[in-house]
Formats: sequence, structure tokens, C-alpha cells
Amino acid sequence: MKRIQDMTSGNPAKLIFFFALPLMLGNVFQQMYTMVDTIIVGQVVGVEALAALGVCEWIIWLIQGVASGFSQGFSILISQRFGAEDGDGLRKSVTMSAVLAGIIGISMTLLSFLTIRPILKILNTPDNILAQASSYLHILLGGLLVYTAYNTMAAVLRAMGDGRTPLYAMIIASVVNISLDLLFVVTFRWGVEGAAAATVIAQFSSCLCCMAALRRIPQLQMDANDWKPEPETMGRLLSLGFPICFQNIIISVGGLVVQTVVNGFGMIFVAGFTATNKLYGILEVAATSFGFSMATYTGQNLGAGKYQRIKQGGKSAVIMAIGTALVISASMVLFGRKILMLFISAEPDIAAQVLDVAYTYLLFMCSMLFVLYLLYVYRSGLQGMGDTIIPLVSGIAELVMRISAAVLLPLWIGRGGIYFAEILAWLAAELLLMAFFYYRLYKLLKQSDKIGHAET
Repeated sequence: MKRIQDMTSGNPAKLIFFFALPLMLGNVFQQMYTMVDTIIVGQVVGVEALAALGVCEWIIWLIQGVASGFSQGFSILISQRFGAEDGDGLRKSVTMSAVLAGIIGISMTLLSFLTIRPILKILNTPDNILAQASSYLHILLGGLLVYTAYNTMAAVLRAMGDGRTPLYAMIIASVVNISLDLLFVVTFRWGVEGAAAATVIAQFSSCLCCMAALRRIPQLQMDANDWKPEPETMGRLLSLGFPICFQNIIISVGGLVVQTVVNGFGMIFVAGFTATNKLYGILEVAATSFGFSMATYTGQNLGAGKYQRIKQGGKSAVIMAIGTALVISASMVLFGRKILMLFISAEPDIAAQVLDVAYTYLLFMCSMLFVLYLLYVYRSGLQGMGDTIIPLVSGIAELVMRISAAVLLPLWIGRGGIYFAEILAWLAAELLLMAFFYYRLYKLLKQSDKIGHAET
């Protein structure tokens, strides 16, 4: 199938870039419909509704992060077996991933329904936005099984070098989401509940797109034997997925602590913080794409035993990531204030206060955005090598730094100290990941030299 990409031969820089490019475009469309959600809610429903979405941000990240973490871990084994041209192992990896994803999706849906309201109260959610936040989460997380299915199928496609189908899926989802936002929120006046329903339906449409693509892949034509439970493969998949899942949970816990501190500064500060966090996806849109590309590239070449290509690809990815981060940072400094204004609808004095909070936070993140991009490259490179433990440890470092900064710095320098929490967390994780990425690469190359398989 033409969309499937073998990344074990050819120019590493071109392979990584052109694999990442459709993922970037897909992320742009995904972030676009997320931003449209926020813009429509902020403009039509009001600042309180915008703040309610902000309170939900890290809770959603936490719960969906479990599903996406396992999916990302499953893709590591799939990419390695695809690179090794192990057809039987590839099919078994995909079917067992589907079974595990279903179990995880159902379990997390039930758990989230039981814990949404208590979590919102623990986070010190202001009373005037508690009901809206709770309604939004119940509807959005009611579609968690759909979200899990999409992430698993997209992960399988990316692991096999198909970056275009997730792009098409996101284009379809964006059109559906924006159309339904206008219908549910603007026309029907369903508020944040309408925005949540539009998102779930959009995710279902992207799920169908990926499913259709998977059915056309020759290597994935399954028979009954492929669906028979295989504990060894399931155990391997879980061993790869759990550390990434736990890493996402750790990062989310840090975010929830930050959100708790932010909630204590009042609705205006929460709204400003939310507006910038809605741009966070745009800031990291290329970072996640380089990460997925690097994980697939590394996994396939590890499976093929081509370790020197991993070194070449890592160097290319670092250069491209830094350059992209600088371009995005400059763009946000120049145009960020105007973009942020799209999210805010309130009395002029309140809107000005919200905008000041949002733009200040945006400037802080842009100043160190290249660190976030390097974090994704090194973390995904390690995961592609099959190392999910160091990325987990980096998540712990991120947690410690984020909580420490969020809790302590406001005591010393006022509420502006909260702006440092995110960038200090990035830095702590990135330094650890970079050190271990090059250490693991050194060991692979040394092993390659010993067995006489190093590439020239």
C-alpha cells in the first residue's frame, strides 16, 4: 500500500520531515477545532464558560492521557515488528492492541464518571463555573471509548509509516466539529454541553476514517487465529504502554496542581490562563509530530538493526525541531495578542485584564519553546528504542519541578511565579532525556561494531 512507509532506507532527514509534515497538518486541524470550540464558547457563552473549559483542561489530559499513553506504547512493538518484516508478529501485535484498547477505554469511562465531581471540588473549582465544568466533562468523557479507538488505530497507522490517513481523519473531524459547534452552541444555544457533544461526534468521524484505511492494508488482513489471546504479546504491549501511561498521569498530576493554584487567583486569572493554554496545542503542534516521526523512524530502524541510521535521524530531527520552534515562537510574539483576543468576550476592563494574563504567560512559554521541542525528539527517540522507563523518570522530574515552581514561586514573587512552572518542568525533563538518549545510542553503536553490522 502506497501510504505505508519503510523508513529503514533513504535520506533520514527527508523521511522524518515528510512523515512529520502530514502529522503537523493533522495536528493543525485538530488544534483548529479545539480553538474554535474555545472561541465560540468564549464569545457566545461568555468568560465564565471559558474559565469552565480551562478547569477541565488537565482533567481531560489526565484521563485521555491514559488511553493515548497505552496506544503510544503499543505502537513501539508494532513499528519494530514492521521494520523486522515479521508479518505474523505484526498482526498479533495489532489485534492484541485492539483488545487491550477496548478494555482500557471501557474501564476509564466508568472510572471517570465516578470521579469527575469529586476531582473538580478537590481542584478548588470556583462555584460559579462548577456546574458547567461538570456537564462538559461528563459528555466529553462519555466518548472516551471512541477517543481510545481512534488513538489506537492512528498509532498503528503511524507505526507502519502512514502519516497521511491521520491527517485526513483530522480534516474530516475539524469540518464536523466546527459545523456542529455552530449548530449546537450558536444556533441551539446548548452552551459548553453542545461543544462537548460536537467534539465526541467529530472524534467518531475520525475513527471511521482510520478504520477504513486499516482494512485496506495487505499486511493486516486478519484471520481467526490472529484474534486468539496471546498473553506473551499482551504482556509485552502492556510493559511498553504502562510507563508512557504512567508518565502521562504524572505530568497531568503536576498540571492539576498548577490548575489548583491558578483557580485560587480568581476567575479572571483562570480565564487568561485558559486562553493561553488553548494556544498550547498550536505551540507544540510540530513538536508532537516530530516526536511521532522520530518514534516510528527509530523503532523501524531498531527492528532492522540499522543503528547508525538512528544517529543520523536524531541529528536531523534536533536541527529541524529547534528551527521550527524558533519560527513558531517569533510568530506568537508578533501575533499572539491578536489571536488571544479571539477567545475573550467581556466588559472592556475585564477583557483587558484577562488578555494581560494570557499574553504574559504566552511570552514565557515562547521564550523556551525550543526546549519543549527537544524534549519530544529525545523522549520519542528513546521510546522508539524500546526504552519507556527513562521517559517515565523524566515525567517524574517534570512533576517535581512543575509542582515546586507552582507552589513556591508565587509565595516569593507573587502570582506571576506560576508562569515559570511549565518552562522549568520542560527543562528538567529535557536535560535528563537528552543525556540518556545519547547514552543509549552509544551503547547501540558499540554493540553494532562488536557484531560487525554497523552501517557505513
